[in-house]
Amino acid sequence: MTANRDTDAAWKYHNGTKHSYHSVRVHPHFLDWDNKPLLFKIYPTLEVMRLPKEFKQTGVAALSAIATTNVPVQGEAAPDLEKLAQLLFLSAGVTKSKKYPGGEIFFRAAACTGALYEIELYIVCADLPGLEAGIYHFGAAEFGLRGLRKGDYRQVLVEATATEPAVACAPVIIICTGTYWRNAWKYRSRTYRHFGWDNGTILANLLAVSSALTLPAKIVCAFNDTQVNRLIGVDTQREGTFSIVAIGHTSTVPPSPPGKIEPLELPVVPYSKAEVDYPAMRQMHEASSLVSAEEVAVWRRNDAWQQGATAKTDGIALQPPSDADIPRDAIEQIILRRGSTRKFSQESITFAQFSTMLDRATRGVHTDFLDPLGTLLNDLYLIVNNVDGLASGAYLYAYARDRQELELLKAGNFRKQAEHLGLEQELPADASVDVFFLADLHRVLGRFGNRGYRAVQLEAGGGKLYIAAYAQRVGASGLTFYDDDVVSFFSPHAKGKNAIFLVALGNSAGKR
Repeated sequence: MTANRDTDAAWKYHNGTKHSYHSVRVHPHFLDWDNKPLLFKIYPTLEVMRLPKEFKQTGVAALSAIATTNVPVQGEAAPDLEKLAQLLFLSAGVTKSKKYPGGEIFFRAAACTGALYEIELYIVCADLPGLEAGIYHFGAAEFGLRGLRKGDYRQVLVEATATEPAVACAPVIIICTGTYWRNAWKYRSRTYRHFGWDNGTILANLLAVSSALTLPAKIVCAFNDTQVNRLIGVDTQREGTFSIVAIGHTSTVPPSPPGKIEPLELPVVPYSKAEVDYPAMRQMHEASSLVSAEEVAVWRRNDAWQQGATAKTDGIALQPPSDADIPRDAIEQIILRRGSTRKFSQESITFAQFSTMLDRATRGVHTDFLDPLGTLLNDLYLIVNNVDGLASGAYLYAYARDRQELELLKAGNFRKQAEHLGLEQELPADASVDVFFLADLHRVLGRFGNRGYRAVQLEAGGGKLYIAAYAQRVGASGLTFYDDDVVSFFSPHAKGKNAIFLVALGNSAGKR
């Protein structure tokens, strides 16, 4: 048995990082503000190549961009430097900043737990118009690239992914890593869950912008971790690869690597005066790692994942508008508009807005572990507080290729319960609707091993819900929760499942 198939590790981590009314009081955590980590990875000995900041507008509606699961391949499709810069800026770039007496807060294109931005991006590319083949780190602080290796190393990733077709044909491959301490400073061992959520919001933006630029894009979760980490030279005690994205298409076969993969051992500006180690995060990452091409190929086998939750035949049908009637604000406008709502007004949203958010956010994702046409690992359970034309209550949302329906599990006003489930915060109580992502981890881990834990968290990041909400001038906020209490609330229907994420949606109090 490989480490990935020993799923006791995932259960140990998941159960050990659950929140409960008791745990948050018995194990309180106080932030050491004098030791808050630097929010950027900086290689002080490497020169920065600044990226262009002026981009051509795509004009593609955000609601259309997130609903496109896969751009058809039509000949050569490689981004030039400007398009690559646009992809990076709208996925992980700094979009605004706010000064305060103690310093300055930087906000990025994608939502992130605690605004700590622990996900780093690396680019492996062929020769592109305006950029030589090489391996680069994306420096969000300077909005630039630092070269780590010169030459075309894409073939290393082709081998690491067991010849994943999208990787083999991609002129650009983006590697996403998670930096443990930057998020663990606040969230301790629960950080590994956040790797998935925060990487997921970045990928929602990245895939939407790729679609708007007519660039094929695919998320790849099956790869040899050691090979990828060695290629980009990360210290695996502090940082590890979480996902890969293949961007574009070329018929040119990647050449052999230009040389042996020597260790980089490049100095990095320290994140803090001291780092606190939470071994459970690394143990979970190591337990979910794949160690050979054979294991990668087996993990990615093509048996379809069947949706777990289905609604009764007399369910309530959604009523999303047609493509011609959706709001037309472009994807780049929405990403720049997006925030994380800090207070909801308790005002209602329309049933059309509600339907559009669920419809557009669940049309599938192009990955190597799912059918791209709509099936997801998570089931969506809802607490509806104030949606026009829909009774308040708890619902199951059943989404499939041919039907999108709601099943009423229990009617009633559950604002008080929503507040409790959302770690006793007012946000879920004041929101119009709370979307809880729940997964049958027994099925997920049985099919994918511990690696499935990465995938289920990645999928539940809520990035598409954020975009769908802000495209309609509705607010959104991702939240944590009391794990077992969420499952109990939605049981008996949710019995045996596990809470993965929570997104609150509604009209923001004040200006949006």
